[in-house]
Amino acid sequence: DVQLQASGGGLVQPGGSLRLSCDVSGFDSGYYAIGWFRQAPGKPREGIICNNQFDGNTYYGKSTKGRFTISRDNAKNTVYLQMNSLKPEDTAVYYCAADGSYHTYSSWYKDKNEYGYWGQGTQVTVSS
Repeated sequence: DVQLQASGGGLVQPGGSLRLSCDVSGFDSGYYAIGWFRQAPGKPREGIICNNQFDGNTYYGKSTKGRFTISRDNAKNTVYLQMNSLKPEDTAVYYCAADGSYHTYSSWYKDKNEYGYWGQGTQVTVSS
């Protein structure tokens, strides 16, 4: 079974940094797209960074582009979300999601509805 475990959330001051981790297991081929999403109270779930390992493309959400980056440690099956220059509006529950199935269009990995597997979410609070 595919499982995702997100961790690393917490309280950070504005301007600070935080790194989230997502441990991924269960993809037999080792290939999958990974997405980081977030959801603040009363708002829809938002795509932050989505990486499609199949074609190497990465999508960056407008609100976090230039501040957040994604990386993978394939040996550990762990994906990281490095968050810098954090702002109070970054406060949300952060989720990692993954999918390794075939999709008929190339931009599918940007769409949260195309991900079949989700982690449990980790709270990030940016406040002084």
